[in-house]
Amino acid sequence: MVNNDSRHSVAQEAQLVSDPAERAEIEVLNGLKQYDSGVQVIQDALDRGNFKLRPSLILSLHREALRGLSSFAGNFRPANVEIQGSSHEPIGAHLVAELVEEMCDYVNENWGQSSAIHLSAYLMWRLNWIHPFADGNGRTSRIISYVVLCIKTESMLPGTPTIPEQIVGNRDPYFDALDSADAAYKSGKIDVSEMEKLLSGMLAEQLKNVYQAAGGNA
Repeated sequence: MVNNDSRHSVAQEAQLVSDPAERAEIEVLNGLKQYDSGVQVIQDALDRGNFKLRPSLILSLHREALRGLSSFAGNFRPANVEIQGSSHEPIGAHLVAELVEEMCDYVNENWGQSSAIHLSAYLMWRLNWIHPFADGNGRTSRIISYVVLCIKTESMLPGTPTIPEQIVGNRDPYFDALDSADAAYKSGKIDVSEMEKLLSGMLAEQLKNVYQAAGGNA
C-alpha cells in the first residue's frame, strides 16, 4: 500500500529512488513483505509459546518497509527530525536507542497483567512518540502493534481489513489518538485510552467481517 501519511518525518538523506512512480511501487511491495514478515514473527511466537519484544525485531520490520528506499533502512536515525503536520517534537537522536529499549521493557514487564489492546495501543503511540527512524515510523508502529496484539491474544487474528489497513484507510482518528496520548504524556502520565478505543473498534470491525462471511448477521 502506498505510504501517503499526512504526517511524515523530514531528515537529510539522499533518496535511493527519486522517481515518484517507482518509489510508490517499491513501497507497495515492501508493505506486503513487511506484513508477511510480521505474520511469520507471530507464527513463530505462537509455535514457541513465548515472546519477548526486542529492538532487533523492530529494526528488522523497519528494514522490510524501507528496503531499497532508504540508506537508513533497519537503522535508527542518525540525526534529529521534525514531523510535518504535527506539533510533536521528537527526542534527540542520541536518546533513541535507550528509549526504544525502555519501550520494549514496558511491554515485556507488563505482558502478564496488561491487556492485548493496551500493549498494542502503547506501542502504537510510544514508537511514534520516540520517532526512532528517519522515515517509516508509522508503518513500523502499525505492524509491531499488530504483531503484539496477535501474539498476546494467542491468535493469528482473522478478517479483513486488518487494523493496519483500517488505519491507512482513515488516518484522522489515528492521529487524534496519538495527539491525545502526547498531551497526557506532557502532563506526566501514560494514557493511551483513546488509542485503545480506536484499536478496539477496529478489531471488532475486522472480526465482524469474518462473522458475516461465515453467514452471521451483523
